[in-house]
Amino acid sequence: MKNRITTLFNIQYPIIQAGMIWCSGWQLASAVSNAGGLGIIGAGSMYPAVLKEHIQKCKASTRNPFAVNLPLLYPNIKEHIDTIIEEKVTIVFTSAGNPATWTKHLKDHGIIVVHVIANTKFALKAETAGVDAIVAEGFEAGGHNGREETTTLCLIPIIKDAVKIPVIAAGGIGDGRAMMACFALGAEAVQIGSRFVTSFESSGHINFKNTILKTKEGDTLLAMKNLTPVRLIKNKFYAEIAAAEARGASAEEIKEILGRARAKKGMFEGDLEEGELEIGQVSASISELMPASEIVAEIWNDFIKTKQQIAAINAD
Repeated sequence: MKNRITTLFNIQYPIIQAGMIWCSGWQLASAVSNAGGLGIIGAGSMYPAVLKEHIQKCKASTRNPFAVNLPLLYPNIKEHIDTIIEEKVTIVFTSAGNPATWTKHLKDHGIIVVHVIANTKFALKAETAGVDAIVAEGFEAGGHNGREETTTLCLIPIIKDAVKIPVIAAGGIGDGRAMMACFALGAEAVQIGSRFVTSFESSGHINFKNTILKTKEGDTLLAMKNLTPVRLIKNKFYAEIAAAEARGASAEEIKEILGRARAKKGMFEGDLEEGELEIGQVSASISELMPASEIVAEIWNDFIKTKQQIAAINAD
């Protein structure tokens, strides 16, 4: 498929693997890129030296484009940006911060910049900052989420009508049917996280992956809305957060409960009770672990099949 996104990134399929903390290392990013999508290294959980290692290994494992996801609130942001420039990464997805802060600097070094948003205000702010495209992420998504709780179905057309740059849909997308729906709403690509967490190449712990396969509707809920909204699988840690929020706990108290390295403990180390288990609502429809290349192929083939089915209905 040729459109503004596949041309911008020089990729075969408009399928982008989200840069998820603790799950998106060089193995996953290179596997997705080799399959014709765009793989992303999630820098938010990496020290600067670790990010450099992952970028170098990814370059050695694929000749195709890949990106780095860069949370702008990361404490070592300048070191990460210096590493990205030094290693000649060509695409950066920024999130969790003001896009005006680093977009020009990155673009001055020839880097394509995409910013993740969850509302119109920040979509327009990102466009004004000069980003090349935006990811519009709906309420269904795992990880960091928008406070407005706008669903993907509502968000994509709103953002599409508000900006001129290409829109990438995210949140609740796990197969080609959902991808086709997003295209009908105006998206030119999809960014998928949860489905790729359950790939063989994901660096998420096997305990975490197996728990995702068992989730049903309602097993994930948005939490920490007064701090940084995040969608979590219900467990002991989630219950502590939910109880604190129910009694009106302050952001400081929530931070104290959160402590340090909860996400690492849950997603990377496999502690299913004390760890933070971030995943999207689409986890309820994920039933098996697969190679990343097969996930890309299945989504694309399902997208084409759905497109043909719609054409047949219209022909009738």
